[in-house]
Amino acid sequence: MTTTDPNSGTACDWTVSGMDCGSCAAKIKDAVTRLPGVSGVEIGIMSERLRLTLDETQTGRDRVEKVVKSLGYGITPRAAGTKKDFVMPVMSDSSADGHDQNHADHSHDRSGTTAVARDDSGHGSPGHVHDDPADRGKRWYQTSKGKLVIFTAILLGSAWIIELLAPQIGKWAFVAACLIGVAPIAKRAFAALRLGQPFTIESLMTVAAIGALFIDAAEEAALVVFLFAVGEVLEGVAAGKARDGIRALANLVPKTALLLVNGTAQEVPASSLAVGQMVLVRPGDRIPADGEIAEGTSGVDDSPVTGESVPVTKGPGDPVFAGSINTEAALRVTVTKAAEDNTIARIIRLVEEAEVARAPTERFIDRFSRWYMPAIVAVAALVVLLPPLAFGQPWDTWIYRGLALLLIGCPCALVISVPASIASALSTGARRGMLMKGGAVIEAAANVSRVAFDKTGTLTHGRPVVTDVVTFGATTEAELLAVAAGVETGSSHPLAVAILTKADQAGIEALPSRDAKALMGKGVVATVGDASAWVSSPRYALENGGIDPSDLQLATALEEDGKTAVAVFREKTPLGLIAMRDEPRQDAADAVRQLTAMGVTSVILTGDNPRTAAAIAGGLGMEFRADMMPEDKLTAIREMGGQGGVMMIGDGINDAPALKQASIGVAMGSGTDVALETADAAILRDRVTDIPALIRLAHTAMGNIRQNITIALGLKAVFLVTSVLGITGLWIAIMADTGATVLVTLNALRLLRFDPEREA
Repeated sequence: MTTTDPNSGTACDWTVSGMDCGSCAAKIKDAVTRLPGVSGVEIGIMSERLRLTLDETQTGRDRVEKVVKSLGYGITPRAAGTKKDFVMPVMSDSSADGHDQNHADHSHDRSGTTAVARDDSGHGSPGHVHDDPADRGKRWYQTSKGKLVIFTAILLGSAWIIELLAPQIGKWAFVAACLIGVAPIAKRAFAALRLGQPFTIESLMTVAAIGALFIDAAEEAALVVFLFAVGEVLEGVAAGKARDGIRALANLVPKTALLLVNGTAQEVPASSLAVGQMVLVRPGDRIPADGEIAEGTSGVDDSPVTGESVPVTKGPGDPVFAGSINTEAALRVTVTKAAEDNTIARIIRLVEEAEVARAPTERFIDRFSRWYMPAIVAVAALVVLLPPLAFGQPWDTWIYRGLALLLIGCPCALVISVPASIASALSTGARRGMLMKGGAVIEAAANVSRVAFDKTGTLTHGRPVVTDVVTFGATTEAELLAVAAGVETGSSHPLAVAILTKADQAGIEALPSRDAKALMGKGVVATVGDASAWVSSPRYALENGGIDPSDLQLATALEEDGKTAVAVFREKTPLGLIAMRDEPRQDAADAVRQLTAMGVTSVILTGDNPRTAAAIAGGLGMEFRADMMPEDKLTAIREMGGQGGVMMIGDGINDAPALKQASIGVAMGSGTDVALETADAAILRDRVTDIPALIRLAHTAMGNIRQNITIALGLKAVFLVTSVLGITGLWIAIMADTGATVLVTLNALRLLRFDPEREA
């Protein structure tokens, strides 16, 4: 995909196949960054994505693709303006979970990248062969990497047979097996060297294998080449499984839809649906687009999208997500979002883009790995030279040990340790409706010590209902509601909606009104009938003759019960009070309890009056601050931030300043644009208990990262010492390298099975 920015060049976007570890991504990034006119290079291992800004007057896109291919990777442009722009590559048959019928539709990932791979003259030959999209869905021995393992195994087995039958030429059989197996590896090593990258796993493998031949260790050299191929297969399998959780999201949306045209259903591609069209969704079908139910009532299973386990009954006017399952009756759904903008599409884009927002730990590891490998090469050179020159030790012994150190020097396991865990955590969260924008957000969430909640729509449902109607003088309840409804006609404010709903339920028609005007923070005034009428806060009404001091005491009593009271009056004529209550969500108290058990303090920041805030906070066991304007919330978040990490939970619109000021801002809302795009994280299920679950997931992810770093560095340290002491040799060294990468990746995969909702 390409977009043009006249000021900064062309934004280009490619799918790159074959990145099995962190050093693969680093190799590609370093190579393309060196090209003139290239800037802003971003690469995601799990999303297999390369993005950069390109000045095409200096470097063409074809040159970028040629460089990536020369390193042994497949590359194809991402299509713009279609679902291919965000769909992950096709998931293997073994994990598609019933979606095999969809695989043939992913021509972008199959044919496009495969074609590129064929253009690479060395790609697919024995050596460091990377994952080919055409291999997805095949058994390991049918893939390019699997064929490489079989080929090198045949070479090694043949050499052993020749040595057994003809010992005098057995050595040369191993030499031939080693040279044939290492040739394509050396080709890629030289390609990287020409691009200014001398320290790659291919170069270390080439030096080690050729060096072993010179010290008469041909059998071990051939074995090392074979083990390297086996390690590549294991890395590819592990990396593929790490991507499966994200790839599965792409299969949630059906490939076809039943479009209603003049009352007749026509099967069309789901990606072609346009806003405003109507589709028929039969019982058992997946909903093909984000939309709104126009006709029908049915249970809708949102678990594929939000993780909500219980189907929800929805009817006309209710929103539905692409990928959700219609469980009971036929529905007619009006499309409200194009395919590239539906909730699943935006979740996938968010997960892909999250790889760019790297955690501080990941950035540190990246910097560390840049000098780690050269340092290992320097140590290996000292091991080779110092003992023979300084102490007269045998050259063969110390060259062998130095070569073993070279193989240990590859930082693959270390570099992949963080992104593999981050990708697994992001995927686990996304499946449960908890979206986080990258590793930096996960690390920030793990360090949270205080959580600040907006009240309305966060701890409460945001749908207040009228609980009390108090009339003054000769005013009847019907007259009071008719005037109040007239003032609030046309308003979408939650309190206005509550009053209008109450009037409608009582069968009372709103009086005609005009010239409605909001009184900022105080209420609303409108001309109802032939005179002005107000619906305002009790204090404003008292100041303007709308209620008596005794009536204010009554309003205060209502507010102390956790209700919001408004006064209804005409010019100097009190009519009455209407009290409403926005009930706390059922899981709010449990969420606060979980946070407290985790050592996290909870506080309410609300613009509501102190008495109502106190009633809600008291019932939940929380601290609170009331009568807060947006700037007050911003100041409060800044103050709390000085005491440690703070998370702000709000609606993503009114609380935007506070959300941005917090260490991590979380928006609650069922997949709204604001919820997905403005905050650092979003909770799709509107469950307050998802907040402690998100923090629990972040804690577990950071623990997994620490385990991975320990595994990577620990194994390197152990085998570095044993290699120098001569306890372990070349074949153990290569097993330690690839084994560490596989162990780290498999450990990260454990996060895919982690249930953040389960308390420890």
